[in-house]
Amino acid sequence: MDQLPNMGREDEMLEIMGFKSIDDLFSDIPENVRFSGQLPLRGPQSEEEILRDARTLLNANITSKNKISFLGAGLYRNFVPSLVGQLIGRGEFLTSYTPYQPEVSQGMLQAMWEFQTMVSELTGLPISNVSVYDSSTSAAEAITCAVRVHNKKATQKDTVYVSELIPPHRLSVIENYTKGGGIVLKKLKHDSNGFMNLDDLSNASGSCAVYVEQPNPLGILDEGITSIKQIIGESTALIVGVQPTSLGVLEAPGNYGADIVVGEGQPLGVGITAGGPIYGIFACSKKYLRQMPGRIVGKSEDDSGRTAFCLTLSTREQHIRRHRATSNLCTNETLIALMGAMHMSLLGPKGIETLALRNFAARQVLEEKLSTIEGLEFPYLNSSHYNEFVVRFPFNAQKVLDWLDENGIIGGFALSNWYEDCENDLLVCATDQTTMEEIEIFRNKLENLMEVEK
Repeated sequence: MDQLPNMGREDEMLEIMGFKSIDDLFSDIPENVRFSGQLPLRGPQSEEEILRDARTLLNANITSKNKISFLGAGLYRNFVPSLVGQLIGRGEFLTSYTPYQPEVSQGMLQAMWEFQTMVSELTGLPISNVSVYDSSTSAAEAITCAVRVHNKKATQKDTVYVSELIPPHRLSVIENYTKGGGIVLKKLKHDSNGFMNLDDLSNASGSCAVYVEQPNPLGILDEGITSIKQIIGESTALIVGVQPTSLGVLEAPGNYGADIVVGEGQPLGVGITAGGPIYGIFACSKKYLRQMPGRIVGKSEDDSGRTAFCLTLSTREQHIRRHRATSNLCTNETLIALMGAMHMSLLGPKGIETLALRNFAARQVLEEKLSTIEGLEFPYLNSSHYNEFVVRFPFNAQKVLDWLDENGIIGGFALSNWYEDCENDLLVCATDQTTMEEIEIFRNKLENLMEVEK
């Protein structure tokens, strides 16, 4: 393009677009929302100055590594061997993208296939995809997948029953996915002990699907979950959301009738990195194979009889005709999922069992210690738990968290953020990274607080 005479680059661009001024360009923006002052920007800085300022800002962040933490509520601290970080940083993994050309992507494809295999073994289901974005996306995708499979034969068409304890952020994602498709969501009631009401569950028979979680968001292991499939029948899909580390000890959901298993993969391989990047797991039985989201890597042979890997199934709109796509998932969380595969392979079956037992034990010790504090209540004390449990105070739980924060402790999660009428309830969590010293400090601080508030 020839330089226009006597005209700056800004004027030149405006001229090409048919505008006379910057004001004309932004004329569609109402005057009352325009910023008319000067931005308080500093002058140019050297690279050293920029790095110094960046470090100052970053050091203001407080993480679970800087404080004693009893916060869970969906993301969990577990020890991840340092080898995972070393391996995932290798160029073969770090710079890989979607393996459109299998002949040059065999290593990455095999790693993805291994991930699928381990997820299938954990969940007790024959098919796994190569992950989705997170647990909420995975749950929503599972529900829409089940509706596509069961809607024609369901007596309650387009209807899915979900646990009333589902956290609002996950329910919001599910609602976003299902609203456009006309899917009707109905809530499943829970009893005072935190278990599902099995009588209420019988109403779900004939619907497209039932979605429940084990452990549930309160950390409770529901004793009735193994009976659900018998109640709802084969024509209704059972979708179970899991915390994958718990499957080192708990029965695989596929063994008690789950048709689809989803969950947050973060506890395997990934630290708590401000909520992301993380990955969701998705496994299912053969009936749902053609309607499941994402991608599946298959193991085959080439024309010389050598083992070969390829993308066997890709149902996203970038791979196939848009109207045939079963989801709008873009590039999945393959790199993050491979961190989970590395973690699982380094632990092996016995190691995953040990990890689950350490989580069980840490939570039990924490509950035993806190139960000695006068004035605290434990509304679900008679239920079995994994990682988390609820503590009820005689005053607002947020006040507890604020006081603990001033004393260098991340005290847990105020359940009033999720549920009404839970202002005094605190969800506390212990994992394999929680030490006896931390538990003692936490207990003593809470006891001091209770004495002050008498």
